[in-house]
Amino acid sequence: MSGHGRERLDEGNAAESIDLAPKIGLCAGMDHFLYRDGALYAEDVPVAEIAAAVGTPFYVYSTATLQRHFRLFDDALDGIDHLVCYAMKAASNQAILKTLAQVGAGMDVVSQGEYLRAKAAGVPGDKIVFSGVGKTAEEIRVALSGGIRQFNVESEPEMEVINAVALELGVVAPITVRVNPDVDAKTHAKIATGKSENKFGIPISRAVEVYARAAALPGLEVIGIDVHIGSQLTDLEPFRLAYQKVAELTEVLRAEGHNIRRLDLGGGLGIPYHTQSNDAPPLPVEYGMLIKHTLGHLGCEIEIEPGRLIAGNAGMLISEVIYVKSGEDRDFLIIDGAMNDLIRPAMYEAHHDIIPVVEPAAGIESQPYDIVGPVCESGDTFAKQRDLPPMAAGNLIAFRSAGAYGAVMASEYNSRPLIPEVLVNGDQFAVIRARPTFDEMINRDSIPEWL
Repeated sequence: MSGHGRERLDEGNAAESIDLAPKIGLCAGMDHFLYRDGALYAEDVPVAEIAAAVGTPFYVYSTATLQRHFRLFDDALDGIDHLVCYAMKAASNQAILKTLAQVGAGMDVVSQGEYLRAKAAGVPGDKIVFSGVGKTAEEIRVALSGGIRQFNVESEPEMEVINAVALELGVVAPITVRVNPDVDAKTHAKIATGKSENKFGIPISRAVEVYARAAALPGLEVIGIDVHIGSQLTDLEPFRLAYQKVAELTEVLRAEGHNIRRLDLGGGLGIPYHTQSNDAPPLPVEYGMLIKHTLGHLGCEIEIEPGRLIAGNAGMLISEVIYVKSGEDRDFLIIDGAMNDLIRPAMYEAHHDIIPVVEPAAGIESQPYDIVGPVCESGDTFAKQRDLPPMAAGNLIAFRSAGAYGAVMASEYNSRPLIPEVLVNGDQFAVIRARPTFDEMINRDSIPEWL
């Protein structure tokens, strides 16, 4: 996809001067889940066919959408030295990682497990960035031994530990320091990371002091600056404010003698969870123009770490209606998916568009339902008074924009097995994580011999 309309940044406020039109959402028309002849398809595979093969509930991902969304970011930074590192905490199945690695993605990891997943998927260490506030000595050791592009250092104690482990292994660890610019990302409080009260990074006011300490440690090589202000941002202005501070800091640190040659800008660009809303988030091309405008003059390699925007609209959760229940003043759709399968609505009050797998006939009137799962909590509610065509037991529904922070945050609460993940590629589909049997789930427990 390319932007239309004016594609030049005027001097001044970049966030105000970008005016690409028409404004195209990444959900409507930008994924590969469409109705054909009255049936919902994932690329060229009927969703109902997958449901019949694997059972419900399940996640389904589109190869074409994953790769298209990666290329949107890659193309947005065309003309400057850059690497797009997929933030794999959004969806970390190895098949997804390999799908993205094949088109050139690096990986942003936040744990030893994610690092090992990336390596297992064939991603080389020099394309893996290690972020996260609580890296342990063992995690650092594993990454230094296996190869790492850089550590994004979150604190001075962590910096000391990386130095010690690097000296122990006889290597030099490449690092950036994550600075906290005290910028309000204007997103949900639980996914904001760039304000002074958040746990992430060091205060930007202390950056000169901290970089001086890093330069004095023989096991470290300072290569750049890292910043990440939050997730699901729907406005470019917080990015602009943060990146201006990073630009100023780059000049200051270079004057102090540091060879700042790489800027890791994090991720956070939002997706349109409400497809009927006219308030679409900025496009990757606009984001790329902002980066070039605020930081391009520095001659640094740029790293970005999108996760949600790559995976979010590339996946859906498919569930079956168990019962339609009439209440005092409302009807309930009780489905076989639950909060343990998709926790975002319960945790973040998050919205997901919900559509029937069978397209309603023209002229069918919708009616409101509360859509709920079988878990014994009132919080197991996906939507209230959501309009759908008349539904019946056995009907299938699809939760759109469920590819990010869906399967990765799932649990076995209420002893409900983790649900399958399916990847579609054209007219093919494959189960990329199978549903465990009840015996497999239960037999992971160990009973002490005294019992």
